[in-house]
Formats: sequence, structure tokens, C-alpha cells
Amino acid sequence: MASTPPGQRRLDILQALAEMLEQPKGDKITTAALARKLGFSEAALYRHFASKAQMFEGLIEFIESSVFGLINQIAERHDDGLTQARDIVGMLLHFASQNPGMTRVLIGEALVNEDDRLQLRMNQFYDRVELALKQALRVAATEGHGREEEVAPRAAMLASFVIGRWHRYAKSGFKNNPTQDAPLHIALLLG
Repeated sequence: MASTPPGQRRLDILQALAEMLEQPKGDKITTAALARKLGFSEAALYRHFASKAQMFEGLIEFIESSVFGLINQIAERHDDGLTQARDIVGMLLHFASQNPGMTRVLIGEALVNEDDRLQLRMNQFYDRVELALKQALRVAATEGHGREEEVAPRAAMLASFVIGRWHRYAKSGFKNNPTQDAPLHIALLLG
């Protein structure tokens, strides 16, 4: 019998948790149900994660590394600030559409009744996304697209648009794809 590579079991647990979060009903996920899905005991879960909160932290770490890695790539690929802002918003919407379970983490729905520090961490995530949008819009302002005093309110508006689309997607049972008509919406917001 082949042994599981180190860290693989942790990844399997996180993947199973993300899959459970994709269920449109959004029932509270218990460690017992997660262990059942994986076919092993709750004690085995706790050999890899000290708590359910730590499992959610693993999902948040995946979200952060994926999203901010992509934001950095967008900034490196495009000098134009408006293009950066457009692509960041589009990427955030696409990320949710490709990761429905993660969308429930992004909007905090999956974190209700979990450790408060998880929602605080997601709030910091939103702040970092808004900061990335501000940086792109500042570049756009120096290029003559908008004024410096519009940067912060426009970044807040774009972040709110994204979060709103994520909510709509999750609350529709993942039927209202956040990317639907996104290029037009983003163009209107950046116009």
C-alpha cells in the first residue's frame, strides 16, 4: 500500500471542505460530516489541523496566495492603470466563478459561527484588494484617466461591486455567474 505524500492529506481535507462549501444550501459544515466525506475519523482530521478554524485558515491562505499572485502578475503585465483595474476586477469575478465553495468564504457566509479572527482576516483581504485597485487607479490618474481625488472612492466602488457580485452568486445557489456581462459593467464603472 503506497503511503500518502507529506502534506497531501492536508490538501485532501481542504479540497473536501471546499467541495462541501459548493453545496447551494450552505448548511453548516461539521467536522463529523467532513470526516465522513473523506472516509476517516474526526481524530484523523485533528492530526492535520488543530481546529476547524485552522481548516478555514487554510482555505483563506489559498485564496490570498491565488488572488494576490494574480494581482501581481496583472500589475507586471500592464503599465496602463485602467487596464490593471479592469483586469483585477475581472480576475476577482472569474476566481469566484471557478471556485464556488471559496466564494462562500470570500463573502464570510461560511465563516458565520466560526472563530471571529477568520472574518477579521477576510476584512483585511478586502482592504488589500481595495489597496491594489487604488494603486492601479493612481497610475491611471497620472496617465490622465481620472483625478487623484477620485482614486479612493472609485476603488471602494469597484471593491463593493465585486463583493456584491460574489454575494449574488452565492445567494443564487451559484446560478448567477459573477462574470455575466462583467466587461460591460466594468467599463461603465471605469468610464
